[in-house]
Amino acid sequence: MAKRTFSTLETFLIFLLVMMTAVTVALLSLLFITSGTIENHKDSGVPTTQSSTTTLGSTATQGSTLTHGTTATQTPPVVTTPEPPLFQNFSGYHIGVGRADCTGQVADINLMGYSKTGQNARGILTRLYSRAFVMAEPDGSNRVVFVSIDIGMVSQRLRLEVLNRLQNKYGSLYRKDNVILSGTHTHSGPAGYFQYTVFVIASEGFSNRTFEYMVTGIVKSIEMAHKNMKPGKIFINKGTVEGAQINRSPYSYLQNPESERARYSSNTDKEMVVLKMEDLDGAELGLISWFAVHPVSMNNSNHLVNSDNMGYAAYLFEQEKNKEYLPGEGPYVAAFASSNLGDVSPNILGPHCVNTGESCDNANSSCPIGGSSMCMAMGPGLDMFNSTQIIGRIIYERAKELYASASQELTGPLAAAHQWVNMTDVTVWLNSTHSVKTCKPALGYSFAAGTIDGFGSFNFTQGTTVGDPFWDTLRDQLLGKPSEEIKQCQKPKPILLHTGELTKPHPWHPDIVDVQMITIGSLAITAIPGEFTTMSGRRLREAVQAEFATYGMQNMTVVISGLCNVYTHYITTFEEYQVQRYEAASTIYGPHTLSAYIQLFRALAKAIATDTVANLSRGPEPPFFKQLIASLIPNIVDRAPIGKTFGDVLQPAKPTYRVGEVAEVTFVGANPKNSAENQTHRTFLTVEKYEATSATWQIVHNDASWETRFYWYKGLLGHSNATIQWHIPDTAQPGIYRIRYFGHNRKQDFLKPAVILPFESTSSAFEVVTT
Repeated sequence: MAKRTFSTLETFLIFLLVMMTAVTVALLSLLFITSGTIENHKDSGVPTTQSSTTTLGSTATQGSTLTHGTTATQTPPVVTTPEPPLFQNFSGYHIGVGRADCTGQVADINLMGYSKTGQNARGILTRLYSRAFVMAEPDGSNRVVFVSIDIGMVSQRLRLEVLNRLQNKYGSLYRKDNVILSGTHTHSGPAGYFQYTVFVIASEGFSNRTFEYMVTGIVKSIEMAHKNMKPGKIFINKGTVEGAQINRSPYSYLQNPESERARYSSNTDKEMVVLKMEDLDGAELGLISWFAVHPVSMNNSNHLVNSDNMGYAAYLFEQEKNKEYLPGEGPYVAAFASSNLGDVSPNILGPHCVNTGESCDNANSSCPIGGSSMCMAMGPGLDMFNSTQIIGRIIYERAKELYASASQELTGPLAAAHQWVNMTDVTVWLNSTHSVKTCKPALGYSFAAGTIDGFGSFNFTQGTTVGDPFWDTLRDQLLGKPSEEIKQCQKPKPILLHTGELTKPHPWHPDIVDVQMITIGSLAITAIPGEFTTMSGRRLREAVQAEFATYGMQNMTVVISGLCNVYTHYITTFEEYQVQRYEAASTIYGPHTLSAYIQLFRALAKAIATDTVANLSRGPEPPFFKQLIASLIPNIVDRAPIGKTFGDVLQPAKPTYRVGEVAEVTFVGANPKNSAENQTHRTFLTVEKYEATSATWQIVHNDASWETRFYWYKGLLGHSNATIQWHIPDTAQPGIYRIRYFGHNRKQDFLKPAVILPFESTSSAFEVVTT
């Protein structure tokens, strides 16, 4: 291998990295002298209120114990909610739907997905929602819950706390086996809700503010669905979606056997599965759609919290069904859930070198000049906002068609199966005499390269199968050397970070992982704790379907539901793993990870088909860590300029706008993260139209609308501005409008605790005219 040389810039950046890493490790060590303290939760498989503790945040909430200094406040005993009697004499299921806000903070926090330093939230494009669906048999004997959440992925900590609070309220009604939590995988939601060190570092700390907001929203959506249950029917339909996706690692896909690839017409899964839910009178209740595409139409230059392309599809569907309601309101709930999206991009124009325009669709996704950092895939729109809407609308339109023609009714019993599995030590039987094993977690070199949807740092390249002496030495000095065992197990992955052998301040990756499946008649939903590639998903679906058929359950439809319950990065096929592009380098449990999951999910299918779920081993219970590093961004007092107050208008609206133009107002602002603590206002903005007949102002948009944008500009010493934009659509009615701003400022008097105070402001009125 030729000797590598470094430019002055590279040397300087490497020096900065070394210094930053050293400081981080030192801080973590100091902050976590007692880092070995964990809780394994007994009995229900969720954290108990008597022992679970959280050291961050300022307010106690149901289901957790908060520690302030040396004083702990314990929650009251579990009080279960009585179950109302269910009407039983009908054919179908009891169906309940619910939607609740789970946005979290929209400033002073990293966005989760790209792991790009500096990509922190600075405002909001749309709210994030948890959408819950509860289904029960007519006699109420069995029920299942599916929740799709507008977040990057579900963390283990998030799931454990949600289950804890459900147990506190409902007893054993909602449990680890019959509740699936799935993230849509938007890369524009807040981070900070994880407990494993890799993700805590990527989040730049744990945010109890955001964690509590998310947990509360998820639980509320389930509570709403529980209360709204009514007799109804579920219909299923399937169809292909064209023009919304490409495979971002086609070179990896080509490593799969030619005979296998020949069975499929595309290197992505184009099939969409749609569930239509209605009551016995035919009134529409909700929709769940599964389709494989990454929500990365909004790229890593974005700083506005939003739900990306899948969220836009949900937005369009709910607005269509909830007419006369503002976004996020109304009884109808539409969830566009993730599937086997691991190697699937919405940036359908494909990868090109941004400096030359030539294609970089090669094995390394690299450009002749500039390397991998110049190779980027582009969406179909004029900008990332437009691309998000184009892809989202394609998905929405196809779902609408499939929904309208759905006629195959799901009938039959409901079932659920779950196990906790130590994924670092699964023996996989290849045949009756030969077996292999999974590995302790590790990330390869190509993990640091990123993808064509968002490149990494320091010019790492996809497809790297040999380590670099410089980075190996740097890692060894800072974190210690990976063992021979993990290096041999992970081959041909060159290990950049041996996360499975790093335990300070807490384990860097999970060992204990959920495998879970629920069935609704002839539909099986597999809850995948990560991102399956296209072919990985096909193999799992086929294996699970065959297992059901072996035990008498023919013609089962098997759905891959991604980003569920705990995040474990990617899962490639064994063949894809050999070439070590980004997805393979991020397959943390080694080359046989997919085979292990297939074996485990086949066992769940067999247990359901043979009615032996009760015989399944619970498995080792996951930890719930007591102490996590807080965000390194401090809470500071908000300040208005001298002579001004919060909400004062700095830049007024113009007197007149035409449709298609952008109305914009700038106010004296306060940190929007305050609004995640004090939720006096449920929106940062409204656009209101004056109705002369009633002499009132009617809200036509809020901050969940795709036509509005809320930008926050952080200044020095607590000063900030807030700019609200309304991108006036062609459908806007002529008339008089105004924009209102709702915020919260942090105030702290001398020797007194900080308080968060609400304020609001209104722009001058302006006229909207047609062209």
